Amino acid sequence: MGSENVVRVIHDMAEAKAFLLRNRRLETMELPPAVREGVKRIFGAELTAAEVVDRILEDVRREGDTALFHYTEAIDGTNLDALEVTRDEIDQAIRSVPSETFDALRVACDRIEAFHQRQLRTSWIHVDETGTLGQLLRPLERVGVYTPAGRAPYPSSLLMSAVPARVAGVSEIIACAPPNRDGTISPLILAAAEIAGVSRVFKVGGAQAIGAMAYGTASIPAVDKIVGPGNIFVVLAKRRVFGEVDIDQLPGPTETLLIADASARPDLCAADLLAQAEHDPLASAILLTTSPDLARAVEEQLAEQLPSLEREAIARESLLTNGAIAVVPDLNAAFEIANGYAPEHLCLLLPDAWTYLDRVKHAGGVFVGEASPEVLGDYTAGPSHVMPTGRTARFSSPINVEEFIKIISIIGLNSTGLERLGPPAAKLARAEGLTAHARAVERRLKSR
Repeated sequence: MGSENVVRVIHDMAEAKAFLLRNRRLETMELPPAVREGVKRIFGAELTAAEVVDRILEDVRREGDTALFHYTEAIDGTNLDALEVTRDEIDQAIRSVPSETFDALRVACDRIEAFHQRQLRTSWIHVDETGTLGQLLRPLERVGVYTPAGRAPYPSSLLMSAVPARVAGVSEIIACAPPNRDGTISPLILAAAEIAGVSRVFKVGGAQAIGAMAYGTASIPAVDKIVGPGNIFVVLAKRRVFGEVDIDQLPGPTETLLIADASARPDLCAADLLAQAEHDPLASAILLTTSPDLARAVEEQLAEQLPSLEREAIARESLLTNGAIAVVPDLNAAFEIANGYAPEHLCLLLPDAWTYLDRVKHAGGVFVGEASPEVLGDYTAGPSHVMPTGRTARFSSPINVEEFIKIISIIGLNSTGLERLGPPAAKLARAEGLTAHARAVERRLKSR
């Protein structure tokens, strides 16, 4: 069959589990040869991705803007005069964006805002005979959004990160994006920043942008939290600065897992897999199906549709390296594997797809039915498309309003509360050997 080398096809359940549940941690991923050569050119030595990140962050912490200008020239090939995008540059960029594209960005923004408005919670106070307890909910003051622009600009990612922050009430949102060789930022990214309500935009990419937002420089203010996806250097830098600032997650290569039976359309299954594969050679596009006939038909459709893609080479490498079509004995087996894989995107191309929702334990997002392709989630559905990857959906969530809100506890007990809760508190303090703790309560009780 001419399509046999397009994607891995698996018919054995054990083999499917072994491939799909293998280690997908970023640290285990080898840098491509071109990237390794670039590292050696810039640093004069062969370094791992983690070693590169450590050097860059230390330089940014120590030298501030000087390090940012240096790495922007060395990595992005751009010699900048200033790091911040000016108002004139933003206005010029907006004028250059086709009106229909600008309107589409607005549609996406409105949908994202409406979805996240539903997530808002309020502070609360509870009073009983012991006094008052409660919570103050306060938005973070300043958030940094990283916006990738490697193989292509991703204005949608900026919207998906910045709009929930604005809905949460964050007072200042800054964005960093790698510049083009001519020193400009993609007009699409600047238009999205304007629509999303971003306060300031800076021409800095990579680990150096993460360091700048974490530590602060003369040009770029330190933030309270850094959000947004990026390449391996960005993700490892986010991990490194966690604790100095908060981060949303450590998003790795994107991934989609489809569950389909014999009723699914092969052309749509293939189209969904290719939509994922064209992101990145490291992207994972997976189909689990109970139908050997569907598996063969999707394989043929992949071979037929691939040549017409602008990013055919990327999609082809992704499918060959990380993609798979696995034939499973039944839907129970499919959901068992899917929950173990914990995909960023889980697509249910099944009749009565809603009836299977209770089987989903782990996923960043579930796309229910043929009319809900993951592509709509990328742009205009409403939930943020910045979702957990690499099995982290087992314990983390997509970007949401809660990311940008902190909770302050309120404790205001009265005399009844002191008398009722003081003695057991003192006993626990003495059990822990904390005499001063106990006495701080006992003195109050004795003085009554």
